Amino acid sequence: MNFLFLCTGNSCRSILSEAVFNHLAPAGLQAISAGSQPTGRLNLGAVDQLRRHGIGVDGYASKSWHDLPLTPDVVVTVCGNAAGETCPAYLGNVVRTHWGLDDPGEVRGSTEEVEAAFEQTYRIVLARTRALFALPLADLAADRAALKLALDRIGAILP
Repeated sequence: MNFLFLCTGNSCRSILSEAVFNHLAPAGLQAISAGSQPTGRLNLGAVDQLRRHGIGVDGYASKSWHDLPLTPDVVVTVCGNAAGETCPAYLGNVVRTHWGLDDPGEVRGSTEEVEAAFEQTYRIVLARTRALFALPLADLAADRAALKLALDRIGAILP
């Protein structure tokens, strides 16, 4: 099962989600990320956050949803802008859910405040990813409505 984490810029929240997912994913599950208007670069705060938690960033890049290497089974939007956008038709009839996250890249303040915002976003992504992997995904894959309901519930998890 392939998951796409979608955000407008594909530089921070979707990259964090993709990297955490892939770091923890059991065999048979993979995540990619993309943006509707990619910035073309990774947010340095997101990169630093991943490295602090021992998650490698090699191979991750900000890319367009038009340049995906595969068609996802599930699309997870992680920012408000992407949630309202119409996904490209070529994505087909995928399960869609929204796991909104505040953008830590927009936080202004002291170094400690900015780092705390990135840590909070990381904790939310981690909690939701763990909840996802606790689901009986093999069973839910055959019941798209039940899968969507379970994914929507995960989107409300806050640690």
